[in-house]
Amino acid sequence: MAQDKAASSSGKGSNSKAVIADKLGVVLASTYTLQLKTQNFHWNVTGPNFGTLHELFDKQYNEIFVAVDEVAERIRALGSITPGSFAHFAKLSEIKEAPAKPPGEKAMISALADDNETLSKLCTEVGSFADDAGDTATGDLMNNRIAAHDKAAWMLRAHLQ
Repeated sequence: MAQDKAASSSGKGSNSKAVIADKLGVVLASTYTLQLKTQNFHWNVTGPNFGTLHELFDKQYNEIFVAVDEVAERIRALGSITPGSFAHFAKLSEIKEAPAKPPGEKAMISALADDNETLSKLCTEVGSFADDAGDTATGDLMNNRIAAHDKAAWMLRAHLQ
């Protein structure tokens, strides 16, 4: 994972806040990328399920929009600078951008479900690391994100059955 560039020791060492903030930077970049991708698909979805998917994608990108701010503010609360450029996000993100030509609705759904599952796993790793370091606030934030991404993936996958 990209955040492995940061020190990988856990515990309550003097650099644990900085390491957690670096790991949250990956969560932030990945979350922002997912928000943009979800919004892109909201704008460009077509097909027989247009209305339902247009509304679902709208609901999901708005939820992610709020999460971006919460993750960024947690990084600041840990005393670090929040990454905030597309170039920096592109380097950090574990989520791939939407393709230039929008895919069909089923490919959109599948990609977003996979991306939400990726973010859930990333948040699980970062939350465990934070909890081990005694940072329960970050752990709680990651637990909330895990629940949101798991629910989003479930709702998306339900459209593929």
